[in-house]
Amino acid sequence: MYAVGVDLGGTKTAAGVVSADGQVLFSETIPTLNRDGGEAILDATAALVSSLMSRAHAEGLDLAGVGVGSAGVIDAARGVVVSATDAIRGWAGTALTAGLAARLDLPPSSVRAVNDVHAHSLGEAWIGAAEASSSSLLVAFGTGVGGSFVVNGRPVLGHRHAGGHVGHFASPYAYDGGTPLPCVCGRSGHVEAVASGPAILESYVRRTGQSSVPDTRAVFALAEAGDATAAEAVRIAAAAAGQAVGGLANILDPEVVLVSGGLADAGDRWWRPMEAALRAELLPALDGLPVRPAALGNAAAITGAARFAFESAVHESAQTSQRIWPCS
Repeated sequence: MYAVGVDLGGTKTAAGVVSADGQVLFSETIPTLNRDGGEAILDATAALVSSLMSRAHAEGLDLAGVGVGSAGVIDAARGVVVSATDAIRGWAGTALTAGLAARLDLPPSSVRAVNDVHAHSLGEAWIGAAEASSSSLLVAFGTGVGGSFVVNGRPVLGHRHAGGHVGHFASPYAYDGGTPLPCVCGRSGHVEAVASGPAILESYVRRTGQSSVPDTRAVFALAEAGDATAAEAVRIAAAAAGQAVGGLANILDPEVVLVSGGLADAGDRWWRPMEAALRAELLPALDGLPVRPAALGNAAAITGAARFAFESAVHESAQTSQRIWPCS
């Protein structure tokens, strides 16, 4: 059995055909048409999936379904984008699964969607750094801050589909001279306002007035070259990240914690102060909690989205005795 997994993000959309043991057989990537509205994104995503379906069909592979991990707050039961930031213009309100199913001429139940970080976490819990764990907390630090808590192989989505928005609670680090830093959600003083990649750049610019610094990578490079202000901007963001994850671990008591995203991949300058702050925050009962980097990289959300499709197909088969649909 095989499924198509889709990772639909703010800048790119990647998709792949995934086997029942979690291997990505082949994949393709396209830019996300993030300024063109929901219908244009659905058109482009359907064309991407159709290409993979045709290749799977040519190789004699039967597909159990299509799973999508998408940016935004996703109502997984209805397959609708409940809300989204302006990173993808016109995405909120999009009938994601129904729109793809119609374009692909598939039964509506064959296409499922979930938030992209939940898909990422589900992939890691299936065959990645949290494999065989009973519960795992994943927090991703990159352009934004997101997370997911997986229990017995299922992500906790929340009553209103907003579970996992772990960048949006208060952080004592998210202040400048006593004034809370603005957050992209419209509130202020949140973890994402201090611990995301863009927040590191903003911190450096705010401290130095050097608006010519192009991006967060440049701040890391300056820190490595001995710029004390850049090093401090990175350290504060890492400490805020670690404190936040440690606090979440105290609440949820996961078997394992995974830290992911572009900042987690940036090396020891970020990881060491992050982990130190995390462990300083833990209750004594959580001493020795495993804290690991995620293992699957860019394949995680594709794999997790496919897993979501597999589980939906099995559930559907129990209801209808129709386990798979052929690629055409």
